[in-house]
Amino acid sequence: MSTPSPTSELDPYTMTAQASRADIEEALAALANQNGGALQLCSEEPFEVESVIDRVLQAALSLDPPLILPLPQAAESGLVVHVPAGMPHVYATSQGRYVVRSASEIVPLSTRELQRLMMRRSSLSFESMLAEGAHRDDLDWAKISEYAARITGHSTLSAEALMLQRGCLINVDGTLRPSCAGILLFGKDPQRFVRSATISAVRFNGTTMTDTHIRQDIYGTLPDQIQHVEAFLRAHLRREVRLGKGMTREEHYEYPIEAARELIVNALAHRDYSIQGDYIRVLLFTDRLEVYSPGGLPGYMTLQNLKDERFSRNPIIVQVLSDMLYIERLGYGVDRVLELMQAQHLRPPEFIERAGGFQVVLYNAREETETSSALVAAAAPLDVLTAAQDLNPRQARALTLLMENPLGRLTNSDLQAEFPDVHSETIRRDLVDLVKKQILVKMGQKRGSYYVLSQNLTTKL
Repeated sequence: MSTPSPTSELDPYTMTAQASRADIEEALAALANQNGGALQLCSEEPFEVESVIDRVLQAALSLDPPLILPLPQAAESGLVVHVPAGMPHVYATSQGRYVVRSASEIVPLSTRELQRLMMRRSSLSFESMLAEGAHRDDLDWAKISEYAARITGHSTLSAEALMLQRGCLINVDGTLRPSCAGILLFGKDPQRFVRSATISAVRFNGTTMTDTHIRQDIYGTLPDQIQHVEAFLRAHLRREVRLGKGMTREEHYEYPIEAARELIVNALAHRDYSIQGDYIRVLLFTDRLEVYSPGGLPGYMTLQNLKDERFSRNPIIVQVLSDMLYIERLGYGVDRVLELMQAQHLRPPEFIERAGGFQVVLYNAREETETSSALVAAAAPLDVLTAAQDLNPRQARALTLLMENPLGRLTNSDLQAEFPDVHSETIRRDLVDLVKKQILVKMGQKRGSYYVLSQNLTTKL
């Protein structure tokens, strides 16, 4: 059975105002188990409003657990009952049925779908389950001892006791067995037991997926994956050189590396590891960075309250990564990413909830206000600048092209296209000369490089 995406905008579910309490129960449970919605009670004949409202409230309170709703509202043809999105529980009718809305129908959840919904809403926790087939020796006790020494200090708590306390070990009839969290955090070969616990990092040469790319599949424990994916990003992100205060040259990655790391850590800490056949994807395009994590937003989290609310699908993993200083348990990761992007004058990140997971997109284009101000600075008469700096016609044309480009960028190829009969080495020297004159600043390296106007251009005009 295919259920709608959490972000699907479905029409109100409609039923007659004379519907029984049992039918209303099913409708309310289905909406609450989906991602909220509206139940519309209609009637062509007059009906007693208070009686219907009372029946709706009784139905809501009969669910297990009881569903607390806003009061139904009067509508043109009856009443509308709003079920909020992001409900924290899985709701059953008084008859013990678990249902969900699929298009215009209410259908029962399969055992597998019910289990996944309970995990998503923290009625069950995949991380706290036994790692099937794993034993104590499948953990890397050298890593555990190093972690325990950092956490316990002079405490008499043993590494084994700490693993039990954290939930990485489970006592099963006197035998200590690793939990899924324990395997993911400290396993010798985590992917042997949780096959989908990997990251696929890909660098594309353009703005779309093509066959021309560099790919690295990243395995190992979660702390190992954080380090490896950060190394991948540092190797493949473009660097930008800007003129800072005092005319000092400052080098920046095209995205704040701390923001990219925060997204990776959040993806590893909060993904739904019960989903098999999918994995975290880190896709680097020339204009954006996408980080996709399997599983929708956990619990009562929604796109609307993402910045303000805190909820963890994997509290064991979050605790240990926090102990290792990879993550703040208070959950300010989203706020931190927003601040870092703003500090680098980049667009705010885009948060997208998809049917199978959650995606964050970072864009490397400057906000429009900064680009506009740079173009205004260049809008002074070009003949004044050309005369003052003794620019040749090709260099003057380069500045005009920059002014005409909405992104305020110029590549070697752009200028070469304007002067096809001029040797490419001459074009290169023209641009290098503009950089030496502190009119342009070169961004990036090799084929991905481009030029932008210098921040101190206004002082030269």
